[in-house]
Formats: sequence, C-alpha cells, structure tokens
Amino acid sequence: MANPTRDTLFKPNLTKTESKAESVSRIAKSMIEQDMAKRDAKTARLRAARLAQEAAEPPVVLKSRSAKKKSS
Repeated sequence: MANPTRDTLFKPNLTKTESKAESVSRIAKSMIEQDMAKRDAKTARLRAARLAQEAAEPPVVLKSRSAKKKSS
C-alpha cells in the first residue's frame, strides 16, 4: 500500500458552484456520448443498407454518346 498523503486520505471539498458545474459537465458529457453512440449506430445501419442495395442492383453500363452530325 502506498504511503497515505493529504490527497489520498481526504477528498477535496468543492464549493457549491464547483459541484454544480461538475454535475452539469458530467451530465453534458454523458448526453454527448449517447448522441455519438446513436449517430455511429445510425451511420453503420445506413451504410449496411446502402451496400446491400448496391449489391442487389445490376451494375449500370453507360453508353457512349455518338456524335450527332450537323446538317449544313
């Protein structure tokens, strides 16, 4: 066990504004993480759907344009 120090024995007392700011920050971070998880899941779902759709479609062959002859 490490030698106890002032920092390991006692938790720092936060002021009311610091504790409120800490809780708001923690809540905001969790909301952002949830939004990121939702966005990543949606992106993966849409990517899979797009790849499945592209695989199901036959490849598109572009016809070359023939030069139109101008009548003079």
